[in-house]
Amino acid sequence: MAGQNEQAESAATEEFVYRISTSKEWDESQRIGHIYGGELDKSSGFIHLSNLNQVQSTLQNFFLNIKDELYLLQIEARKLGDGLIYELVDDSNSFPHFYGPSRSFSPIPMEAVTKAEKLTFSDGRFACSSLE
Repeated sequence: MAGQNEQAESAATEEFVYRISTSKEWDESQRIGHIYGGELDKSSGFIHLSNLNQVQSTLQNFFLNIKDELYLLQIEARKLGDGLIYELVDDSNSFPHFYGPSRSFSPIPMEAVTKAEKLTFSDGRFACSSLE
């Protein structure tokens, strides 16, 4: 358990975390004022996020076959409070997950989103100004 606590404490050092959203999810989030995530998030019980240095590999591993336009949302980590937990997903990678207060599945409030950029795909890589 000590490892998990160390991972959780590292959350405070990241200024921003990132959410990869489809245009459908992003449009819905703007309309309702919260990010609820997709089916994977709901079935996992938390909203999947990434640190900036994890975004490109997450895109490559999980979003290459998505036909919808994609957006990269920059989210202010401190606005997520203690609902933001860093967890090891394999032996070496720790990812931010948003559970919400009391670890109950909660949406991310739109006021935590500081930037939303449309991603482009060219030469086998995704791009936007945040990824440069």
